[in-house]
Amino acid sequence: MVVSLDDTKRNAIAVKLASLKVLQQLVLENEKQLLQQGLDSEISDRIRDFIKDDEKNLGILETVIGQYGIQAEPKQTVREFVDKARKMFQGSELSLYEKVSQHELLKHQVVMSGLIVHKAAQKVGADVMLAIGPLNAINFENRAHQEQLKGILEILGVRELTGQEADQGIWARVQDALAAVSGVVGSAVTQNSDKKDMNIQDVIRADHSKVNTLFTELLQSNDPQKIQEYFGQIYKDLTAHAEAEEEVVYPRVRAFYGAADTQELYDEQAQAKRELEEIKALSPSSPQFKEKVKQLMDAIGDHIRQEESTMFAAIRNNLSSEQTEQLATEFKAAKKKIQEKLGVVSEAKS
Repeated sequence: MVVSLDDTKRNAIAVKLASLKVLQQLVLENEKQLLQQGLDSEISDRIRDFIKDDEKNLGILETVIGQYGIQAEPKQTVREFVDKARKMFQGSELSLYEKVSQHELLKHQVVMSGLIVHKAAQKVGADVMLAIGPLNAINFENRAHQEQLKGILEILGVRELTGQEADQGIWARVQDALAAVSGVVGSAVTQNSDKKDMNIQDVIRADHSKVNTLFTELLQSNDPQKIQEYFGQIYKDLTAHAEAEEEVVYPRVRAFYGAADTQELYDEQAQAKRELEEIKALSPSSPQFKEKVKQLMDAIGDHIRQEESTMFAAIRNNLSSEQTEQLATEFKAAKKKIQEKLGVVSEAKS
């Protein structure tokens, strides 16, 4: 019987993403504290730019975790590291130079964690690559921050040792390094630096893309264990997506999308949930298993086409950009709670 996703690789990535989030939160805390250290105006301006970027990146990371579909707790050793680092950074034992030096090392840790997740995703599945795709912009933006921090360290280090100002040519070298980093990623960072949070259409469309990828992977596989893994993630993703839509999105759009059309979406999702339960009761090696999955995929495809055409059009015509972004925030929060609940159920049954 297929009950839920039981894949150590996917769960390990979920833990890594959760650990990455607490490290990103620590980065923000450190930068806000650095602004209180009496820095000169140019360095302060750069730190403020870091904060703006890192607040945006934290939001992207939270979206990635929700899209990935497995809520997890950070690794215990990472939590312990964060607690120790926070106390050290808030204390008076370290000089300003030492605090910035530790912050640069923390940025490096965040970059490496993000890159490891990206590389691991390549080994697990196309759906995982799709879900964690936005991490690339965060990784390279943090890498750009590292280069700027090196320039700040040179200035602070010379100032601390000699009481004099460092050669301002430091900033020219930093800008050369930043240009090299931007070239590697095709300016992906700068293209996204001013982009606001995803709107509700973006978030729903991302969920649709991921589940379509999972369906494709399942139907192409002949390995019963992999089929079970893919269906387990489909089960979790569709359940969380549907319940979050029913809790947040459909009640909001009913007034302008129409009661009949909105009810049709509710009914389609109720039918999909029934089909999920029927498939869950089958063995992955059963001849009926893939046949039922294909029927479900076709039904979900019709549902997706309706949402992405007529419902999305109604949202664009009736809600402002701010309202669609707020709706996305509420949807992601609802989905996170549902994912956590599904995770508890899964652990209780395993």
